[in-house]
Amino acid sequence: MKVIIAPDSFKGSNTTIAVANTIEKGIRKVFPDVEVVKIPIADGGEGTVDALVLGAGGKFMELEVVGPLGENLVAKYGILDNGTAVIEMAAASGLPLVPDDKKDPLITTTYGTGQLIKAALDEGCKNIVIGIGGSATNDGGVGMAQALGVSFKDANGNELPYGGGALDKLATIDISNMDPRIKDTEIVVACDVSNPLCGERGASAIYGPQKGATPELVKILDANLGHYANIIKEQLGKDIIDVPGTGAAGGLGAGLIVFCDAQLKSGIETVLDVVDIDQHLPTTDFVITGEGKIDAQSVYGKVPVGVGQRVKKYNLPVLAIVGDIGDGASAVYDYGVDGIMSTVNKAMPLSEAMGRSSELLEDAAERVMRIIKIGMDIK
Repeated sequence: MKVIIAPDSFKGSNTTIAVANTIEKGIRKVFPDVEVVKIPIADGGEGTVDALVLGAGGKFMELEVVGPLGENLVAKYGILDNGTAVIEMAAASGLPLVPDDKKDPLITTTYGTGQLIKAALDEGCKNIVIGIGGSATNDGGVGMAQALGVSFKDANGNELPYGGGALDKLATIDISNMDPRIKDTEIVVACDVSNPLCGERGASAIYGPQKGATPELVKILDANLGHYANIIKEQLGKDIIDVPGTGAAGGLGAGLIVFCDAQLKSGIETVLDVVDIDQHLPTTDFVITGEGKIDAQSVYGKVPVGVGQRVKKYNLPVLAIVGDIGDGASAVYDYGVDGIMSTVNKAMPLSEAMGRSSELLEDAAERVMRIIKIGMDIK
């Protein structure tokens, strides 16, 4: 028997690879000789670099970059064995890097993300995958582009400072000194956000508040991004204000499309392609996936459903082991997931479930395999 273990992380308790290793322990309590293939998965957000490097083979790299508040910090990225670079914008420009009392999308920048892209180019990478979940920024990707050599100046010829709060002063965009290697590089953005750059569903209105924007600041930031889009249209001939996904990561989606000719693709689909899960599926008996919580929202680009839909092309059963089964979880049964097993084996506080996550996960995997063994023994 051959089993693929392809889970997401359990946020706050176990990394993706730790989840896969723990599930394997539970499996081997019942089937010690089973063939196990572990493929860590992510959806393009936090954990994408770890999942891709561990799942596809590669190495981790570190670089000192400019953080979201302009401070220096060390960010991690990866280079896969096939030469593809994998980057999480959250590692350089993410919300977890900003203390709650310092959240301010008027000044936060994506400059560090641009530095990671440049580092990948310096390593000779011709293909780059970028996960853009978890942004602390609302600068339209201006900081990213500045790090790659693009100049954004006001009417007096001064370079714009960091942050979305300065975009209303933008007068000219000069791409003449942009890193020329970008033209020969394929950049894929792992993104499940379809928001446009501006408006009621735009970057500022939908995501600005979690980054520290008050209702008044949301209006300012939205107007600033609108001005930015107009300057891009006038000077670069690209009309991006209503393009789906341009509002991702505070408009970084727009910046990557405009300045890097990037393609925005489904996060989970991108990850599954990069780790090449399909190579294992024709010889597999069933697949175990999982995440911290499964509910009605899981059908919108989450790992278990992404795995389920891919695996169903091969008519294989898919089981999700999860920390919590939320409202509407049964919706995933229409998207390739055949069954759900909770790790919680009795009533307990959330803090206890989180603290015992590994123990409970191993137990759940063992319970799953014992049920499967019963099915195999039924004549």
